[in-house]
Amino acid sequence: MRTVRNLAAIMVTAITVPLGAQQQAGGAAGRWAEPTCDLKPGHFLVNQGLLYLKSATTTRFEDQKKKDLNDAQRVLTQAVTTGEQSKNPAAWYYLARYYLMTSDAQGADSAFTHAQTLKPDCKGDVDKWRRYVWVPTFNAGIAAWQANNLDSAIASFRRASAMLPGEPTGIKYLATLLYNAGKADSAVVYFRRAADAAAADPKFAQDRKDALYNLGRIQQSLQQISEAQATYREYLVLYPNDAEIMASLGGLYMQKASKDTAYRDSAFAIYRQIVSKGDSMGYYQLYRVGAEISQSVPEDPDTSVAGSGCRTAARAKRPPLTAARIRASCDSVTKGMAKAYFASSRAAFSLAAQALDASLRINPYYRETLIFRANTALGMRDSVTALAMSRRLFAVDPMNRTGIKIMAYAQQQNGKIDSALYYYRLSDSTLIGDVVVSQFDSTDTGRDLKGTLTNVREKPNAPYKLIFEFVDLQGQVVATDTVQVAATPPGHKQEFAVKAVGKTIAAWRYRKE
Repeated sequence: MRTVRNLAAIMVTAITVPLGAQQQAGGAAGRWAEPTCDLKPGHFLVNQGLLYLKSATTTRFEDQKKKDLNDAQRVLTQAVTTGEQSKNPAAWYYLARYYLMTSDAQGADSAFTHAQTLKPDCKGDVDKWRRYVWVPTFNAGIAAWQANNLDSAIASFRRASAMLPGEPTGIKYLATLLYNAGKADSAVVYFRRAADAAAADPKFAQDRKDALYNLGRIQQSLQQISEAQATYREYLVLYPNDAEIMASLGGLYMQKASKDTAYRDSAFAIYRQIVSKGDSMGYYQLYRVGAEISQSVPEDPDTSVAGSGCRTAARAKRPPLTAARIRASCDSVTKGMAKAYFASSRAAFSLAAQALDASLRINPYYRETLIFRANTALGMRDSVTALAMSRRLFAVDPMNRTGIKIMAYAQQQNGKIDSALYYYRLSDSTLIGDVVVSQFDSTDTGRDLKGTLTNVREKPNAPYKLIFEFVDLQGQVVATDTVQVAATPPGHKQEFAVKAVGKTIAAWRYRKE
């Protein structure tokens, strides 16, 4: 469950430009703002460009403004190309002002960079201009995101990041949108850029934390193991007690353990360190740690391939081995692989179980914790615990196919074949609706819950109701709400949303009425 943090929820207000910056940047319509640093044209082409820009700023006529801007662009471009003014900071500065007036963010960024390099004293002036044009572009991105116009939001944040490359917030939002749009490689680039920009100023500490967290997660999901490892280490230098990222680093070591057993020892050292601090962690953090450790366990080894290879090699030996000798030798190879895997996976599952059990002691009703604890028990062949956790999960989330299948596996592991078949059939064909809760977010007043319900049967469903109960850590019901499920054709899906009021809400459960 290595996902990017949802950053949209923190975008609650637009950013404004301080009054002083507005006045310095010419915030009043029709008024030209002189540079606040010592910047003289120094050449007739640059001076002409300046005069054209002033005229374009102060004129009331659109045709005249357009002509002045065209003339300004012509003479300033001539100045820095054939006019031998490429080392004149004023030429680049006024060319950047032209680009601002024509909404060319990349052009403005490039020209301002040239100007500031040639005239470092103008950094303050340049920064205010960058921010003055950055703010409305950034806010346009927020507005588009909130309206679910994601392409427009991406475009706005791209422009904003070009206008003010040292401001990490817009870059971070752009990276998040790109990731959500399925462009993980691009998201990696922009999260790295956001983290580097944020590192320049302590006031951007949260932006840096978010960017590094998400960067490492995406790198890991893309199997960029060395890069993710470096990112997690960079993160842990800043936040050394973040148990979730420590567990993620342990997961990376587990991925490398197949080639070097020393990595496995390093992973387990991290896991034990985390679990030892369980009493100081909240239920959600303990759940995330348990999930990370559980997910670090590799898939079962394919012993059939090893066995087949062993038999082929054995038959080629001279003098030839008997069939009994070949069988005995190769069976020991496959059994040894299975035994080694079970021992290794059991150790990781045991540590995951400790973290998940600690989480459930704080919040016994959190559905995701119950899923991982049931799966962990199945992996450890702990059939009793697997069945107990599956029953608790089923009581909370009785119409989710994933949870029902976990119940079927647990029943089967306990030798209850008839019960296992019942739950397998329920998950495949007889379930009236597959309920998937996709969001359970905190709000100022309580929780927002969203999800989908799919008719997985081959016949239409009649209307029915789902009663949602929202409980606190003690299991007391804080709020209830009803979801009206309309008649649903086979294979069709409908969305639902519930806004529950109550600041102590920690989990949800539901039942069909």
